[in-house]
Amino acid sequence: MNKKYKKYLITILFIALILGGLFYFRYQVYYSHGKFVGTKTLEITKGDGNKEVAKKLKEADFISGEIYFYYYIKSQKLLSKIMPDTYELSGNMTIPEIVQTITNSEEKFLKITFPEGFTARQMSEKLTANNLPGQEFLAIVNNPGELKKRYNYLTPDGIKTLEGYLFPDTYFFKKDTSAKDIVGRLLDTFDQKLTEQMRQDILKQDKSISEIIIMASIVEKEVQTAEDMKTASGIFWKRIASGQRLESDAPLSYILQDTDDQHSGKDLELDSPYNTYRNVGLPPTPISNPGTNAMAAAIYPTTSKYNFFLTVTIDGKKKVIYSATFEEHVANRHKYGI
Repeated sequence: MNKKYKKYLITILFIALILGGLFYFRYQVYYSHGKFVGTKTLEITKGDGNKEVAKKLKEADFISGEIYFYYYIKSQKLLSKIMPDTYELSGNMTIPEIVQTITNSEEKFLKITFPEGFTARQMSEKLTANNLPGQEFLAIVNNPGELKKRYNYLTPDGIKTLEGYLFPDTYFFKKDTSAKDIVGRLLDTFDQKLTEQMRQDILKQDKSISEIIIMASIVEKEVQTAEDMKTASGIFWKRIASGQRLESDAPLSYILQDTDDQHSGKDLELDSPYNTYRNVGLPPTPISNPGTNAMAAAIYPTTSKYNFFLTVTIDGKKKVIYSATFEEHVANRHKYGI
């Protein structure tokens, strides 16, 4: 190989490397997106400079490198246009889309918090109160149709409603967000929260995701702390295993639309599949939308000596009273006036 030809090859390789580097840089700036599925919030406070914003974006995995973000805002003459606010950004947003959102002072979001244990009806009411399509949201929840096919945890034939799978959290919605997009956002979050390890552990127990979420929805309404949820879950699963009725008041409250911790009289005789005082096993659907603690409790219950529990209010705070025998349970009911 003569020197002239060798020099020619080196030149070609050098140009190829330069062009490849430019192509890669351009791709990272204009087409790359986050490293996660779903959405996250980004808080930009007053006084945050371009460097701080770039660092926050990188640490939250919205962008692959700070330099790509900085190059874009500089090239677009937007260095001083970033607006302090709390934004909800999607993992599939590119840098131009992120910049458009955080530099547009007209882009306002509604902050909506759905507490753990909220029902779809309560979520609908909260959306409506914030001028979002609450009734359309509820209609989709009760008749999801083709939407179910997007999520493998919703494909079993027995799942007719999205109640239980609308993950309760704080969300940021644009004022013109459609009901379908709102439902999708909540389902996407559920899909993230129910980890692959959780799904595998559910299968090992020979249970379905549907059964787990129904149980989680009950313990979410029955007790409050993560520890109590695990203990209550253990008691309920023990009852199911022995063919005993759950005798939970939470499903009755769901169907009666009340907030009573205890029911009596004709309520206990209600002819409904949600009346676990009359029927053996789980109710047909979840009765609330459980959070992470309740979901974990349904999958990983605590085994205990207890067979019964009461939820009572002492000094304005709810407390769970456990008992091993029915006699102790009756005594506790008398003691606390139930």
